[in-house]
Amino acid sequence: MAPSGESAPPPFVRLAAHPVRWRLLSELARGDLRVRELVTLVGEPQNLVSYHLRLLRSAGLVSARRSSFDGRDSYYHLDLERCAHALADAGAALHPALRVPPGEPVTSAAPSVLFMCTGNSARSPIAEALLRHRVGGHAEVTSAGSHPRARLHPHAAQVLRRRYGIDLAGWRPRHLDTLIGRRFDYVISLCDKVREVCPDFDGHPRRVHWSIPDPAAIADAGEGGYPVFDRTAAEIDTRIRHLQPVLFPVLVPVPPREVRP
Repeated sequence: MAPSGESAPPPFVRLAAHPVRWRLLSELARGDLRVRELVTLVGEPQNLVSYHLRLLRSAGLVSARRSSFDGRDSYYHLDLERCAHALADAGAALHPALRVPPGEPVTSAAPSVLFMCTGNSARSPIAEALLRHRVGGHAEVTSAGSHPRARLHPHAAQVLRRRYGIDLAGWRPRHLDTLIGRRFDYVISLCDKVREVCPDFDGHPRRVHWSIPDPAAIADAGEGGYPVFDRTAAEIDTRIRHLQPVLFPVLVPVPPREVRP
């Protein structure tokens, strides 16, 4: 029998403590992945991986979206915002003083980041603009597309101006081919289709995938106009906020150990 007053571990701790689920969380923390990719990375049978993914989805930590490249496939996405709240709740459940102390940025050369989508008219320029807006000149940021459109989508320009105060007047989509030979630290695809045709870049950049539906395609299908772009920009901005600590790690101060005589 449990001692009087003993409480069960918080749900996140119980869920994440399983080795397979922790591996899945760790891999998805790096970017969106398909089941077969998770099976390879985790090294477990697909039925077992699918079972643990269902548990993570039931807890609201992981979601799935149909691939725009292959509608029979799905990309799994980890909700880092929900994980952050769950971790904070778990720490507070143990002791209210358990908070991550603020850290000091590690000084390093400005990272270079490339965002990609098919048309380079909505998702990738929104990501480019938002990261540049958040970090200023501390990162080299650009975007491109495999089949660039003639201009930035008007709703993309509108949402950046209204919600974030960013003016992209005069900005024009560019082709991925124009960037061949450039070196990037991070190459981030926001489109399932462009992920399949991404060229090789020098320097072995870190590849990350964000599976985000094309707001222009949704709007063209008559399922919404500006609000679709507003939601897309909000999702990209959330991912940008979680990307910043990856681009700019912090040194977390460790309290000194007690010296015993």
